[in-house]
Amino acid sequence: MMRFVILFLPWLELFTLIELGIQTSALIAIAYVFTTLLFGLAVVQRQGRGIFERFTQARDGKFFGPELLRDDMAIGFAGLLLMIPGMITDVVALVVMAGPLRRRLLRALSSSKSEAHVPERAARSHETVEGVFRRVDDHSDT
Repeated sequence: MMRFVILFLPWLELFTLIELGIQTSALIAIAYVFTTLLFGLAVVQRQGRGIFERFTQARDGKFFGPELLRDDMAIGFAGLLLMIPGMITDVVALVVMAGPLRRRLLRALSSSKSEAHVPERAARSHETVEGVFRRVDDHSDT
């Protein structure tokens, strides 16, 4: 079934754009395509910066939950969908961008519950272990 959707999606997108051009004008259809392209680029840029900021915060030992990363990735995916010319992918992108709908969709798609990640270095105390060691490969019997 998914093969047919992937196969026919470009044709359906083309059909929707032609219908938009027929109902309004060709210039409006072209302007629509360029507007959604620019909006999609802006969304992808913004989310890219946000993901790197979250990774920096996680590296610094701050709270980092996988749901935040999933939300960022979903918004980035919506931006990519907006860059594809056509109205069907734009509607899907708007559904993905809507917070409550996105979370419901992610909950339905993921079967396991994920827990937030707290870095171990912030959770454990600093202990020093003392002892004596000797390298076996450095020791010679001559």
